[in-house]
Amino acid sequence: MFLKIFAKIPTFGFMAIAEEYIRLIFGLKIKQIRTDKDLSLFGLSKLSGLSKSYLNEIEKGKKYPKTDKIIKLAETLEVPYDSLVSLKLDKNLAPIGEILQSGILDEIPLELFGIQQSDLIDIIANAPSKVNAFISTIIEIAQHYNMSREGFYLASLRSYQEAHNNFFKDLEDTAIRFANSYQLELSGEIKAAELEEILIEEYGYTINTSGIPHHEELDNLRSVFVPSTKTLLLSDRVDEPQKTFIYAKELGYQYMEIKERPYTFSWIRYDNFEEVLHNFYASYFAGALIIPRNHLKGHLKDLFGAKRFSEKAFHKIMKLYNASPESFYQRLTNILPKDFGMQNVFFLRFTHKKGMERFNLVKELHITHQQQPHANEINEHYCRRWMAIKTLQHSANEDLSYSFDIQISDYADTDQQYLVFTSATKDPFRKDYYRSIGIGFLISSSLEKKISFVNDAKIPKVKVGVTCESCSIMDCEVRKAPPKRLLAKEKFKRTSRLVADIVKEYS
Repeated sequence: MFLKIFAKIPTFGFMAIAEEYIRLIFGLKIKQIRTDKDLSLFGLSKLSGLSKSYLNEIEKGKKYPKTDKIIKLAETLEVPYDSLVSLKLDKNLAPIGEILQSGILDEIPLELFGIQQSDLIDIIANAPSKVNAFISTIIEIAQHYNMSREGFYLASLRSYQEAHNNFFKDLEDTAIRFANSYQLELSGEIKAAELEEILIEEYGYTINTSGIPHHEELDNLRSVFVPSTKTLLLSDRVDEPQKTFIYAKELGYQYMEIKERPYTFSWIRYDNFEEVLHNFYASYFAGALIIPRNHLKGHLKDLFGAKRFSEKAFHKIMKLYNASPESFYQRLTNILPKDFGMQNVFFLRFTHKKGMERFNLVKELHITHQQQPHANEINEHYCRRWMAIKTLQHSANEDLSYSFDIQISDYADTDQQYLVFTSATKDPFRKDYYRSIGIGFLISSSLEKKISFVNDAKIPKVKVGVTCESCSIMDCEVRKAPPKRLLAKEKFKRTSRLVADIVKEYS
């Protein structure tokens, strides 16, 4: 649970806090006492004989003064020496101590978003009770929605990807350098055997293609890496594209000299955010190697230039690469925003068990805007008119290994329409499970100039909602639940009108 990060608060003494935090706590105390006495830094400097710049560094937690200077500060501020050096905080600063001690600031990848930890602590210090209330609210939300530690990390990663439009030039360049160094063609299909040879010859790997036992608990594992012997265990159920991707990821870890990483694919758990980030780097590297950017761009230009959508042409491009449908769709989220200027794009991945009513949104990405289809953890029913859901249902009902469809999703409660492509595949690792991968583009005059077939009359246009509980399409034949959120909103409006009438009558 995400809450476990905070649950450490009552169990450790302050002596366990890192030296950096001891400096911070001392500095916060000095600042609080100084401001309580309505003293400026200049004033405290004049009274204590310590320079203003030195006092400023103390208050920011950058320096911890020697004993004689602490004595001087205690005398100047008229507080006991023991009170200053004690790690016990009064009620106003206690929330900061709890936050520091909990380790939550180490868990949040602040540097990814250009935030310094000292700046955040300064914000907390200026209004500790208000910030503590905010932190408590975040904890309560996390508890209510059962957000796991991994979920928190993955949400941070998504924000990082979205902030960069999911395009990372340094990783693109690294993949090109690797290909040039090992004489790999970036204009055709890279085979697993080519990458396996590099892993063995250059990086000393031992590959075992039948090393993962057939246990139900291990069904979702594609690979396990044993670092002590550089042994890579593969499931005997991975196909050629999956094997190629796994090998490419391993080469990414090795070539970029990444040490902190998960050792299983799919992951079992992440111990820290660095593992999440490095897993993403290696996955991006693999995608850039297997589906080269410049090669894909040219073929997409031809596809988008046609006046009519051709499913055959779409799949012809997909089959140029030794990659799964998911890898191909993921790669589109790198290329389209950067090279085609398609900024309003979403990517969704659903899983579904045959015969069940539940559809799980397990991966999502939104470039530029939080588009209409987005995850919710409030146990509502996703719209059954979504392409992702319909394709999954079709695959499960017909027991298909692969299916594809396209539609324009016209959102009932907004003026937004999306062009949506979706592919669904059978899960080879779990019986009766299916997964769909979809990508959607917000339709605008700009998109119409970039994708000529947007106005193809053969592409069906379907009215959709987000969840049944929030949808205003009253005659929906596939509705799974009443629109309780809309009904509650209408009731509130009626109540407000009646109250206004009563107030008017007695005014």
